[in-house]
Formats: sequence, C-alpha cells, structure tokens
Amino acid sequence: MEKTRNFVLRDNGGSEHGVFSGKQPRQAALKVANRVGSTKANPTRIMLRERGTKKVHIFEGWREQVNAPKNKPDWMPDKIWKPNVRKIGIESLEDV
Repeated sequence: MEKTRNFVLRDNGGSEHGVFSGKQPRQAALKVANRVGSTKANPTRIMLRERGTKKVHIFEGWREQVNAPKNKPDWMPDKIWKPNVRKIGIESLEDV
C-alpha cells in the first residue's frame, strides 16, 4: 500500500502555510484548487513542497461548477464544484 504524504502550500514569497495530504502530489493539489476557487480562464499557481524533501511540485489549478452525476444521492445538490489541476513541473529548493 502507498503511504499518505504531506505537502505544504507555498506562496510566491516562499512562506509556507497549510498542509494538504495525499498519496500523490496531484491529489493534494486538487484539494487546494477546490478551496482557492479560481476559474479556468484565470487559474491559480499552486506550489506544494513535500515534507521531508526539497522538491516543490508546481501546478495550475481552478474549479468549475458542473452538473451532479445522474446517480447522485438525495442530499447532493444539482450543481457541484469540480477541481482541476495541470502539472507545470517540479523544482528543487536548491535551484531557487
């Protein structure tokens, strides 16, 4: 089984705040994108540093409102927010 990893959200200034977990960096980036609330036309740059390493995973993220699936439970609304991310690359803190 793959172990859950922790990723720290970084801003452009290099300060870190917020920890997001996931088995892969993309899973953590989707969680960030769902909270940020930007659009596809204006995506947000998401930089996640994996705890215990110097690797920074860089994504563009946004969310959009879509129709709920046909087999949705009764409590789910007709429109839901769907996060999307696109990986830009990986940087090392030693390079920055």
